Amino acid sequence: MRIGVLTSGGDCPGLNAVIRSVVHRAVADHGDTVVGIEDGFLGLIEGRGRPLGLEDVHGLLTRGGTVLGSARVARDRLLEGVARAGELRAALGIDALVAIGGEGTLTAAQLFGEAGMHVVAVPKTIDNDIDATDVTFGHDTAVHVATEAIDRLKSTAESHQRVMVVELMGRHTGWITLHAGMAGGAHGILIPERPFDVEEVCRMVEERFSRGKKFAIVAVAEGASPQPGTMRFEHGTTDVYGHQRFNGIGTRLAGEVAQWLGKESKPVILGHIQRGGTPTAADRVLATRFGWHAVEAVHKGAYGYMTALRGTDIRLVPIVEAVARLKTVPEDRWTEAEAML
Repeated sequence: MRIGVLTSGGDCPGLNAVIRSVVHRAVADHGDTVVGIEDGFLGLIEGRGRPLGLEDVHGLLTRGGTVLGSARVARDRLLEGVARAGELRAALGIDALVAIGGEGTLTAAQLFGEAGMHVVAVPKTIDNDIDATDVTFGHDTAVHVATEAIDRLKSTAESHQRVMVVELMGRHTGWITLHAGMAGGAHGILIPERPFDVEEVCRMVEERFSRGKKFAIVAVAEGASPQPGTMRFEHGTTDVYGHQRFNGIGTRLAGEVAQWLGKESKPVILGHIQRGGTPTAADRVLATRFGWHAVEAVHKGAYGYMTALRGTDIRLVPIVEAVARLKTVPEDRWTEAEAML
């Protein structure tokens, strides 16, 4: 078979590990040919692909980023590509496509599949917000980076008797903030699923200082919002790709804490540091398993399906299940974390 593979959406540790796994399983075990499609769905639409052999993926397991590149595509152009799905598939000469990406990529994969392209998807997101799988590769690395940052900031905060407000990624879900906040022992965890009261945050900080704890760490997801009437703040509008803009909740919250309590409060925004670099061992293993099973799905003709981790097993689930809703932090997980604050 001739299998195309592409990576789409934001950067994520483990993408190269999936590419490597797809090539190894397809070429070495099945005798397939693999075509690496450059810059995600943009490259698919423009017909840009190159052969990927075993030598081409040597050393990719530990390498961050994606050697195939990624690019955003405006919705109108994407839909034009979907309408030409058969033509695009023929131009690249592929029998099937393995699409690696997050919610937007999975939605596009479903559209191309419905238009007649043979698609198998592999989920990726550092946010861990894809509902059909227990976890996605990239999340463990992002949490590790965020936890290390909180650990390092504690010593500085304590030495200078400061409040550190650490803004972490998480547009609509708070999994990174929840897990890193718990692992790093943050004193406040603010996530999009639970609008916060700025007065409660300030009371928590003030209480810590009154007990002789002269510093505090507050972990806040970039998509977190204040409760109505507690702090004037609004996130931005959507961009041309339909993604919401975020206006720096960490910086605003740090300023509010400083103003309310008269204590030095510093925002720390990790941003894309969470997305880059070498994937953790757990993410390398999961990415490798996902790539292996994606090739097996192609050979089974399981098109329209996605690899998913269920317990310790890799299962195939319909892509439509993955895009039905986001996996948000449930109440019981928040209750667990709240008990430790």
